[in-house]
Amino acid sequence: MRKSALIPAATLACTAVLLAGCGGKNNDKAADDQPETGTCPTAAAPAGAATTWTLAGATGDIKVVAPTAQHAPGVTVGTPFTVGQTTVHVLTPGSGDKTITADDMVSVCYMGVNGRDGKVFDSAYQRGTPASFPLTNVVTGFQKAIVGQKPGATVAVAMTPDDGYKAMGGMPDAGIQADDPLVFVLQIKAIEPTDGSGGPTP
Repeated sequence: MRKSALIPAATLACTAVLLAGCGGKNNDKAADDQPETGTCPTAAAPAGAATTWTLAGATGDIKVVAPTAQHAPGVTVGTPFTVGQTTVHVLTPGSGDKTITADDMVSVCYMGVNGRDGKVFDSAYQRGTPASFPLTNVVTGFQKAIVGQKPGATVAVAMTPDDGYKAMGGMPDAGIQADDPLVFVLQIKAIEPTDGSGGPTP
């Protein structure tokens, strides 16, 4: 099966990230720093917002502003950005009652940025709606960012091409070349119930 880092093969409206579509549910945590249930904030991170995480790459660097209930994340890339190994950074720990496994289906607000040119290639924040997908259908770097976390966690990941789309020869429709490193900032909204086959419960 073709894996998408999140790029649903079936729909480029939810472009680069999921195979399972763009719908989603949130967990029941109601905190001021969490987006409203079932939504992703669409407002851009404010100018001058404090940088939450900085990573110097083998070349270039990234600066990440964590998302809040009011705004999407911000990612500034010193291009070309490359990394020698995939790096995951927890911006805000989750507080759900279950740890996510590789077999789970999750609902996530996310933004994907290409390290080569610094451009956003996909964003659930722009759509305002979390995407739901089984972790068995995403690229390795996205799995590394989510597996082991709890719902509610906000995570940033800078992934090597090998953990992204290299094996698939890139993702031309999203402007991703095979050797492009990728940066994702995401918030895990919930673990979704499934029907046992990896699909959502009807």
